[in-house]
Amino acid sequence: QVQLVESGGGLVQAGGSLRLSCAASGFSLDNYTIGWFRQTPGKEREGVSCIKSSAGNTAYADSVKGRFTISRDSAKNTVYLQMDSLKPEDTAVYYCAAAAPIKIRIEQYGTGWCPALADFGSWGQGTQVTVSS
Repeated sequence: QVQLVESGGGLVQAGGSLRLSCAASGFSLDNYTIGWFRQTPGKEREGVSCIKSSAGNTAYADSVKGRFTISRDSAKNTVYLQMDSLKPEDTAVYYCAAAAPIKIRIEQYGTGWCPALADFGSWGQGTQVTVSS
């Protein structure tokens, strides 16, 4: 079975920090591009960040650049999203997802790039992040 499970969400004050975890089973995260997305009910999912397979290149949306950091712990088969200097507008359900390693469609994330949303085939259940002002 292929599973992605997010954890680490919660309620935090503006300016605070959270670390989200995306734990995988059934496949190695090293062989996929892993993305973090966020969504408010009724809206399309917004790409936040991704980390590429193998080399581990990263990309960030402009809205989180300099505040969020994506990383991968291969030994734990887990990808993290460290979120610092949180703002109320960061409030959303956060999802991690996996994309196959070879893609030709890309989407700009700030100065970097990630696979297009439709190319992420496996998704976690989401974890709620709420930032109070």
